[in-house]
Amino acid sequence: MSSMTSLTALIEAIRSRRRLQLTLIALGLIAVGGCAALGLKHPATAPQPLPTIDKPTPIPRASGRANGAALTDEQAQAALLTQKDLGASWTATRGAATWRDGMLKATSTAAECGRLMETLYTDALLGGPPRATISLDDPDTDAQFRYQIGARRPADVDAALAWLKTLPVQCARFTAKTDNGLVEDVRVNEAPLPNVGDARQGLHITIATTTSDGRDHLLTLDLAAVRVGQDAFAFTNAGLGNVPNDATQAAVQVGALRLADVRKHGRAQV
Repeated sequence: MSSMTSLTALIEAIRSRRRLQLTLIALGLIAVGGCAALGLKHPATAPQPLPTIDKPTPIPRASGRANGAALTDEQAQAALLTQKDLGASWTATRGAATWRDGMLKATSTAAECGRLMETLYTDALLGGPPRATISLDDPDTDAQFRYQIGARRPADVDAALAWLKTLPVQCARFTAKTDNGLVEDVRVNEAPLPNVGDARQGLHITIATTTSDGRDHLLTLDLAAVRVGQDAFAFTNAGLGNVPNDATQAAVQVGALRLADVRKHGRAQV
């Protein structure tokens, strides 16, 4: 009797187990097949990675220059003025003017005034060698226009401008002596410039001398230096007798616009 009871209980257990399997299959909780046995554990589902969104490639920026300037060398060349900017009378230079060595290569016992003469002769108008330069001649007036893009930090440019500003007081009138023994009477005055750029300074300089044969000579120079943001330009407009001041004024305005434009579009293209 107990054997029949045990057999009945076993059959009922098997039937119950089968009903559970069918229920789980119907619910989709186990798959049909060899791995569907209740005693087997399915491996944990591997986590699905999230969609990967590629990061945009960083736009390369122009590396900061050691001198702090914003322009590349190519942009500095593009920022130079040309003869078209000054007018039809200006042409490509034929070389250094004869008066350059004859009258600008001079010294003075007054320290700051001697420094001014050296600055004019070496074209170190912004306190150091330029990055890009151009020279133009006006054959009608024997004037020479020497334009440069600076290669110094804004703070150094401002220091150079501040020094230039002191010269109409420190060197209002002084004596200089050339290598060939000529004694020169030099006068320095402040020159008004158009209100462009972030900082600027202009000078009007005359150098008078008499040669050994009794000939009088007068060299006139307009000097202008302007900082526009991190970059700067400077030039001298010089010649025997008077120099065309309209060229000086135009060069300041066009130079500031040219430099700002090259900086803006140059950075956008980098």
